Amino acid sequence: MKNLPEHVDSYKKTPIFTEHTVPSGLLKSHKTKLGVWGKIVVLEGNLEYRILQPSFEVLTLGVEQFGVVEPAVPHEVEPKGSVKFYVEFYR
Repeated sequence: MKNLPEHVDSYKKTPIFTEHTVPSGLLKSHKTKLGVWGKIVVLEGNLEYRILQPSFEVLTLGVEQFGVVEPAVPHEVEPKGSVKFYVEFYR
């Protein structure tokens, strides 16, 4: 599992999303800007996190496993049933 670098600080957090309110942009390939990391935190349920490059990787995120979004790396998510999650951004 990937981890956030020690030298980054949190600067923004999304609202809590559900399987009904997740923005459509998160469901298809997107990426953060250079220098911006993300931490996907699941509060309830499961979320499939797909890292699309440089090599394809699929992770099932849950309450006990968060996802790390590396800067400028294409990725997408897919709710697996009922879910609540948010994304916290670091730089």
